[in-house]
Amino acid sequence: MGIDLPLIWAIIILFGIMMYVVMDGFDLGLGILYPFFKEKEERDAMMNTVAPVWDGNETWLVLGGAGLLAAFPVAYSVILSAFYLPIILMLLGLIFRGVAFEFRFKALEHERHFWDKAFIGGSIAATFFQGMILGAYIQGIPVENNVFAGGAFDWISPFSIFTGCGLLIAFALLGSTWLIWRTEHALQRRAYAITRWLVWALLATIAIISIWTPLNDARIAARWFSFPNIFWFAPVPLLVAVCSWMLLRSIRNGAHLMPFVLTLILVFLSYSGLGISLFPNIVPPSIDIWQASSPPQSQGFTMVGALLIIPVILMYTVWSYYVFRGKIKPGEGYH
Repeated sequence: MGIDLPLIWAIIILFGIMMYVVMDGFDLGLGILYPFFKEKEERDAMMNTVAPVWDGNETWLVLGGAGLLAAFPVAYSVILSAFYLPIILMLLGLIFRGVAFEFRFKALEHERHFWDKAFIGGSIAATFFQGMILGAYIQGIPVENNVFAGGAFDWISPFSIFTGCGLLIAFALLGSTWLIWRTEHALQRRAYAITRWLVWALLATIAIISIWTPLNDARIAARWFSFPNIFWFAPVPLLVAVCSWMLLRSIRNGAHLMPFVLTLILVFLSYSGLGISLFPNIVPPSIDIWQASSPPQSQGFTMVGALLIIPVILMYTVWSYYVFRGKIKPGEGYH
């Protein structure tokens, strides 16, 4: 039996996207939460918790995009053609957010408000359009002869707008639990208060999407609710319920690290539910990973590079977070 290269590449890309959601989600979440923290010292402390590591987090987004081009060129061409506009808007948001990171610290006092707004606007825009892309992707992309056959604005729908708002809530929850872990005193207490509301908002969002998705797509409904799949997949919603209960309990008990860890688990469970709904399609509903894959020689050659670079990225990431570990205090820099 030969090696199933498309399946291995699908796992690598899914891993890269998940790492991006985890690693970049909480610093985008800080930008979303910025309007709730008015004091300069609080905003400085929030920035300082992620300033040393935020740019490395986006490495995973580059890995996912490059892997998709190398391993699944058909999917790459269809997905980019379908989502050119939201991808451009997302990238503009990431650019504004990234520039604000650096310029805010160097700006004069009367100029800082502009970079604060750029950080807020860039974070919200990047997150919202990522969520809209996700929603439109779940709904499906029209394809004819392996070419995108839809319109330029097909990605706009009530469902995609809702998933955009849902991702704002998810990333804001990652940001607030990150603040609980990395800050203290008044800033941490406010993060606790915000987190309680965000947990319930995220649970409501997950519930609505879990109902809306199978109602919109009979194939997804059959995947989840047919026999014996319902028994195999039942642990996912049960684990979501247990994880949510533990998250709320950890907040009540004043835990520091555990709320962030449980939020990461909750995001992973939601991500796994998406995988269950769509796999093996890489361009839902019509193109699977084997139909979209590049020649085995190309996939094998690029996999050598991926297997070399991914451990390096992981080691760099772990080391950078280890070096800049610990609580951030107001008035304290990160350099």
